[in-house]
Parts: sequence; C-alpha cells; structure tokens
Amino acid sequence: MPEFLLAEWLGTPVWFWAAFLAIVVVLTAFDLGVLHKEDRELGIAESLKLSAFYIGVAILFGAWVWAARGAQSGMEYFTGFFIEKALSIDNVFVISLIFTYFAIPRKYQYRALLWGIMAVIVLRGLMIAGGAALLAEAYWVLYLFAAFLIATGIKMFFAGDEAPDISKNPVVKFISSQMPVTKELHGQRFLVKVEDPKTGKIVRAATPLLLALVVINIADLVFALDSVPAIFAITTDTFIVYTSNIFAILGLRALYFALAAMIHRFHYLKYALAAVLVFIGSKIFIADFVLDGGKIPASISLGVTFGLIASGIVYSLWKTRGLPEPDWPDEPLSREERGMGYSGMSLSDHRQSHPTGDKGE
Repeated sequence: MPEFLLAEWLGTPVWFWAAFLAIVVVLTAFDLGVLHKEDRELGIAESLKLSAFYIGVAILFGAWVWAARGAQSGMEYFTGFFIEKALSIDNVFVISLIFTYFAIPRKYQYRALLWGIMAVIVLRGLMIAGGAALLAEAYWVLYLFAAFLIATGIKMFFAGDEAPDISKNPVVKFISSQMPVTKELHGQRFLVKVEDPKTGKIVRAATPLLLALVVINIADLVFALDSVPAIFAITTDTFIVYTSNIFAILGLRALYFALAAMIHRFHYLKYALAAVLVFIGSKIFIADFVLDGGKIPASISLGVTFGLIASGIVYSLWKTRGLPEPDWPDEPLSREERGMGYSGMSLSDHRQSHPTGDKGE
C-alpha cells in the first residue's frame, strides 16, 4: 500500500477515508445512473427494499470499522448511526411539507432528494470539521454541546405538533424577491431562461424545484444542530462522527417514500428521541463529574440508545394502529396557493390575489 495512504488525517489513516468516499461515490452513481436513470415515482415496496439495502451497507461498514478499529469504535459508530437515523424521521415530515408546498410531483422528488443529499455530505462535513476543531482547542465546548442536547430534549418532549409554515420561510422570500420564479416546473431543471413580461428580455429564473431543494438543505442544517452535537457527545473521533452521520443520511432518500406515507404512525417517537438527547447530553456530565473522568462504556450507550429508539417506534406503531392517514400533506397545493409564480408580484401580493386556489392539480 502506498505510504501516503497509511498517513493519518484527522486521526484516521487516509485509506480509511478513501474507502468510505469510494463507497459513497459508487452508491450514488449506481442509484442515480442505474436504478433511477429516468424520473419516475418510487413505490413504497421499492422504497423499503432500497432502504434495506442502504441499511445493510451501513451495517457492513460498521462491522468493518468494528473489526479494523476495535469494539469501542464499532459501538460508537452504531450508536451515532441509530441516533441520526431516528432523528431523520423528523426530517421526513418536514421534507414532505416542503414538497407539498411547492407542488413537486413524486417522480421529481427522488432526484431533488439526491442533490440535497450531495449538498448535505459537504455541509455536514464542514459542520463536523468545525466542531472537531473547536473541541481540539477547547474541550469545554463539549459541555456546551451536552447542555444544548439536554435543553433540546426537554423542549422536544413538551413541544406541540404544529407544522412549520413554509410560506414564511425567509429563504423562500429572499430568493423570490431577488430573481424570478417560474409558475410551472420544467422537468428536473432548477434554473431556466424565460422572457421577462415587462422588458421582453431573456432572464434566468428559478423553478419551484430549486426553491424546494434550497429549503430542504436549510432544514437539514437546522436538524444537524441536534444530531452533530449528539454524535460528538458519544465520540470525538471525526471519522466515526462523519461516517455514521453520512451513512444514516444516504438511505434517507430511499426511506422517504415509505415513511412519508406513514409518518403519522410515528407520533410517539419524538418522546423517545427526546429521552435519547437528554441521556447523551447527561452522560458527558456524569462521566466527567460523577465518575471523575471515567467513561460510560460504549456498550451501555449503544444499548440505551437502541432500546429507547426501538421502544419509541414499537409503541408508536402499536398506539396508532388503525388510525387513518391524515388528509394533509398528501394533496399538493396549487401553483396559485403557493404564490410562487413568476408574474412580477411578490409572494404576499400573489397570495392576496389567490386567497382560495383549487386543491391539487
């Protein structure tokens, strides 16, 4: 093996990073270029099968980490993976709302999610690198992470179920005020050239698909404020933090279509996730101040995390059995209701002009 591959980068041999990135590239190319070469709607059965495949790859990677780097690293990887996977279920709810708001057909949603995932790989990498740099310079930052997780868990436990209002998103308002936005989709294109009705000049306009993609990535950054500190509270090994995070997210786009149809069945999972965040945050203080610098075994962290998440899923499915699927957000809003059409009007003006648009298209 070439010497440079044996050199360490962020505490891990370069060849470990190269192997991980190679897997991500191959999976993405295979998914986009072979499985979904054409835009089409992904069925629930196919979604579940593809998701099982991604989870299987993630588990095999974790087994390799366990064998190559020891049980401690292996258990830390799986703990981070389970936390991120469970937290991503909340992402599904918000992503469903975003696609509904912008009236994105299901056949275009998969590719939008894929480009979103590719952006997430970069953005999460920057966030994790920044977090690792902070911890390397000042260990006490970990206490801030821990306190934030505890506060977030408590807030999540008592929070209501109000859906976010996408129309008030500042990013949507900013983009629509800075450049024209087309009324209709243009296939899977994010930017198109159109004629300005006022000047007659050809201008570049955003499509609703671009707005949806941008808002999805902003939403992921918000969710990352929970998940990234949670994994840093488990381990400060940058390789474990990043790989567990990315492998959990890679399968999200496959799992989305199955979960979006039954997201109402996971109503009680948020309480389990709240307990996980409080536990992960508390264990930092317990380890440093109660155990006098000792560590809570990784096996306990993994067992408690998996047990809480599994209990939340099972209890939710049992408690919500027989419940009908809610009417929203199955039905997409009309273009008029979204008020995002390129007509020379602002978002609010367009909404006032179309206060009661027809449902669906």
